[in-house]
Amino acid sequence: MKQDDGDLDGLVRKRIRALRVAQGWSLDALGARTRLSPSTLSRIENGQRRLALDQLVTLARALDTSLDQLVETTTEDVVSNPVHDAAGQAMRWAVRADPDIAVVRQRMVDPPPDNPSRLRAHPGREWLVVLSGAAILLLGNRRLRVETNQAAEFPTMVPHAIGSAGGPTEILGLFDRDARRGHQDRDASSGPHHPQQ
Repeated sequence: MKQDDGDLDGLVRKRIRALRVAQGWSLDALGARTRLSPSTLSRIENGQRRLALDQLVTLARALDTSLDQLVETTTEDVVSNPVHDAAGQAMRWAVRADPDIAVVRQRMVDPPPDNPSRLRAHPGREWLVVLSGAAILLLGNRRLRVETNQAAEFPTMVPHAIGSAGGPTEILGLFDRDARRGHQDRDASSGPHHPQQ
């Protein structure tokens, strides 16, 4: 009997088909990897055959995933709202799949600091993309201009700071756990750098 699309059974069947199609495999190709007939696979995908645990294990292995991922439910909220900083210049989102990563969107209007002593260094890695405007990234002795739709990735042990190249600039940044901690520890009065996490 065909299950409702909203239940776990239907979700697992859709995942099997989506993973097979993503690999570019026909039912015959997946059948060769699982020793299940193409007609059996078709009935599994279409909800016309009961899902058996031994077949799910075999399918997960053939589709390069785990049984846990194949039957994982999606009960958590998909949409999340940002947390705004006190000045309203930055928004931060948590990444549920990896709580060690923070995603931050920041609006900047000030240039980076002129004084090299105001560059910060801390453990971690950062990645950012300029959404609008242009940014100046000070990285050690280098001064890099990052234009709209360009990205930069760098180890944060190199002294660095970022600011606007003139006019409003918006960036979206990803911070690993160590980089996020480095920004949490920074003094809020240290001037343009990155948003506090």
